[in-house]
Amino acid sequence: MSMPTIDLPQDRPLLTDGGMGEAISLRGLHQKGSPFWSGRALIETPEAVEELHRAFIAAGADLIITNTYGVVRSFMRDVGIEDRFEDLNRNAAELANKARDAQGRDVLIAGSLPPLSGSYTPDAVEPEERLIALYTEQAALLAPHVDLFIAETLTTVQETRAAAIGAAATGKPVWIGWSLHENSDGCLKGGATVAEAAASVADQPVSVFLANCCSPEAVTRGLPALKALGTPTGGYANTFHPIDPGQKKIRHRHDFSVEAYVANVKDWVDGGARIVGGCCGTLPEHIARLRGLIDEAV
Repeated sequence: MSMPTIDLPQDRPLLTDGGMGEAISLRGLHQKGSPFWSGRALIETPEAVEELHRAFIAAGADLIITNTYGVVRSFMRDVGIEDRFEDLNRNAAELANKARDAQGRDVLIAGSLPPLSGSYTPDAVEPEERLIALYTEQAALLAPHVDLFIAETLTTVQETRAAAIGAAATGKPVWIGWSLHENSDGCLKGGATVAEAAASVADQPVSVFLANCCSPEAVTRGLPALKALGTPTGGYANTFHPIDPGQKKIRHRHDFSVEAYVANVKDWVDGGARIVGGCCGTLPEHIARLRGLIDEAV
């Protein structure tokens, strides 16, 4: 099987960006009750999306992720703008490219393939065949504009397999990011072990398995199981209180400092993580501190 890959740094971890959606929400664009809320910025303030991409690049990110996490057909149908699905996917990718060009750094751009039934809701995941069609469509729209795909915050085996198949159809490198269970080490929120989820895509060219959008502590506890998969691995966590599967209320850890987050990431690096960064709640200042941590270790 052909395995398209990204050449990772050999002497240090690759640094991803931080939480685009949460950074957008701080600008007052959080629409309660709609999972499309982060996508609204592509319509109302695309300049803010580009500015945040640029801020993460300036902070030292080696990779930025397109603001397509909320650009999902069902979410957009609920707010009456499903007809803009194709345009907004392309616009999000173009904004990431504009930011890269403006900053003049050769960073990678990853296309975000999100959970299609909302975050942290394994019981709501649709059948695999339906998911494959949706992921294939979104990946094809983003492929001309990105270097690789990250299927993010996945919680089930069927999401893992469907996203991998859809992304792999483009010929671009495919990374998988799982939201890990907070109380079952090395398991997805849907209950499968990372080994079981990885085995489900053994016939697909997935080159990296990561943990994302779970607590930093869950990434730390899950790292040995991720390393055992034999691919480059790592994580980018959120700064929420631990979220159980299907939990509706999300609470920020307001007492969780930048320094505390960086200390957790240092544990991942010491444990062999090759890719690190931040997810929801991590801002350019987190990424700047992580850049310092990585550079000091070289």
